[in-house]
Amino acid sequence: MGAYRSAYERSIADPAGFWRDAAADIDWVIPPDRILDEEAAPLYRWFPDGVLNTCHNALDRHVAAGRGDQPALIHDSPVTGTVRTLTYAGLLAETARFAGALRRLGVGRGDRVLLYLAMVPEAVVAMLACARIGAVHSVVFGGFAAHELAVRIDDARPKVVVATSCGIEADRVVPYHPILAAALDEATHAPERCVVVQRPQEPAPLVPGRDLTWAEVTADAEPAPCEPVAATDPLYVLYTSGTTGRPKGVVRDNGGHAVALRWSMRHVYGIEPGEVFWAASDVGWVVGHSYIRRW
Repeated sequence: MGAYRSAYERSIADPAGFWRDAAADIDWVIPPDRILDEEAAPLYRWFPDGVLNTCHNALDRHVAAGRGDQPALIHDSPVTGTVRTLTYAGLLAETARFAGALRRLGVGRGDRVLLYLAMVPEAVVAMLACARIGAVHSVVFGGFAAHELAVRIDDARPKVVVATSCGIEADRVVPYHPILAAALDEATHAPERCVVVQRPQEPAPLVPGRDLTWAEVTADAEPAPCEPVAATDPLYVLYTSGTTGRPKGVVRDNGGHAVALRWSMRHVYGIEPGEVFWAASDVGWVVGHSYIRRW
């Protein structure tokens, strides 16, 4: 409790100094001189003159530090009875390739990509790929009803939607593609493309001219490098459940999210390099979204 009390009191008494020290654990393209921008308080902005890339901090820097062969992601699925382990180098390769595929589909810095995915490794790859090229991703909980999905599509206005063909709940297969199709019929905004991860439990019938499979878009995609972005550029939009009205899109920026997430892994959860962290929350919820993409 003493360490917690000391950290808490310093964060309150000297927030700029506290978070300046925390920011030193992140790789910056341009390190920030300003830490806290209070000019529009209570709408504070963190590291307003800093430049970085979130994907680099999650993957590239660990490979560069010699951890390429270390497991980065362990996908242990009790519903399919499969376990898949991706190393940092392997996850980086898949992420860079899918980032290149998104670029080829016309996705660039500031464009939105909506993710409607089951709990599969491609969900992590897609989130990091968006961050890699400066695109803004929005994860919608897999299996959400068509109307709820349509509302989020109209608000986020994504250039591309990435979806799995189905999800699996216990012993039940839930077709996602028909839900996506119904949502697109209802929505006023039409994404240019849908990328579908075909799962063997129920492959989706694709719509010509709109749908492409994950396998075909990544087959010959050129790996994309990291795009430097402002710390205040949006990283992702995550919507509230909508139980109290129209869903609200909560926007997280790159710099503040990266610094706080990195700090919390060590100081809240006590995780050190090489140790295993189990994230049980779904990627559609904020805890699963951030901590499955661990640091």
